[in-house]
Amino acid sequence: MMIPRHIQAAVEASLGAFPAVAIIGARQAGKTTLARMIAAHCPRAVHLDLERPADLARLDDPELYLRRHCDNLVVIDEVQRRPELFPILRVLADEAGRAGQFLLLGSASPELLRQTSESLAGRIVFHELAPFSPDELDHEGIAAATVWLRGGFPRSVLARSDLASFQWREAFIATYLERDLPQLGVRVPSHQLRRFWQMLAHLHGQLWNASEIARSLGVSAPTANHYLSILEDTFIVRRLSPFYANAGKRLVKRPKVYLRDTGLLHALLGLVTMDQLMGHPVLGPSFEGWIVEQVIGRLPAGWEAFFYRTAAGAETDILLVRPGAPPVAVEVKASLAPRPSRGFRQVLDDVGCPHGFVVYSGEETFPIGTNITALPVTELSQIWQSPS
Repeated sequence: MMIPRHIQAAVEASLGAFPAVAIIGARQAGKTTLARMIAAHCPRAVHLDLERPADLARLDDPELYLRRHCDNLVVIDEVQRRPELFPILRVLADEAGRAGQFLLLGSASPELLRQTSESLAGRIVFHELAPFSPDELDHEGIAAATVWLRGGFPRSVLARSDLASFQWREAFIATYLERDLPQLGVRVPSHQLRRFWQMLAHLHGQLWNASEIARSLGVSAPTANHYLSILEDTFIVRRLSPFYANAGKRLVKRPKVYLRDTGLLHALLGLVTMDQLMGHPVLGPSFEGWIVEQVIGRLPAGWEAFFYRTAAGAETDILLVRPGAPPVAVEVKASLAPRPSRGFRQVLDDVGCPHGFVVYSGEETFPIGTNITALPVTELSQIWQSPS
């Protein structure tokens, strides 16, 4: 499995500065592979996988075991399964007073973040390992459209055929529901959560309406919100917030919801090939969600992503904001002939964007207005490198 060099370099740099580093992300995204690559360059490293009974047994007395390896890099995989370890890690980190003691891997963000923020504040830095993006696979000869269809999970995008990829994703979904979530303490019946997940697939890219989903499932609105939080907290769903700082406009204030990996989206909808995707109503929302994820996953530090929509029809799929600079608006078009909508042009005036971008499914960069540029997915970095 390939891991982009820049991600490995970023984690190694953090290990040189902090006692603990956490790599978080969805199951099967490549966290263990990345950790092993990093550990291979350490003269002394210990790897503990908390899904293995033998490794769990080593931590029956965790302080005694970890003290024996105080001079090593200790890698702890699926660390959220033993939250009681975090206070011990804090004590050992303070006693040793050195960087690069612990490399923690986790597949569930809220528990990991809560425990570490309480126990390891100031001693830890986080890196999220997302599934592959097109530019990370370009040197392997894998087309961007293949990444869109199959998603970015390594075993899916690198499968020998579209069918083999689809079958892997179906197995991933079943394992996630029947094994992974129960191990995280989630007590929702797998069949109920699968129905909810499939509903989200059909509503991909739409405004979140807990009451509507709840009625369809026969549950309460708070329960529907709980289900959404489960998928969000395990890196399956992204909730994109609206931008509503403009007090002079009637603005949409509900979030939009996307499945973060389009391969899982297509598997839930039974779409195996690109031909099937091209003929399906989810085509536009799928491309939009894919670009949303690519943009957010690459944003430099200090940027925030929102969407913007007014009751009068001004709308942009992505609005990027950073302190001390004007926002940047991005519209997404699953088309080879992109044309900015009238509502998009209105957004540029509403929020004071000096320049906007339309990301489309072609391969060339070109102007489509005095202050609007059409971009292919391979050129997304131009968005935050814009003079605006």
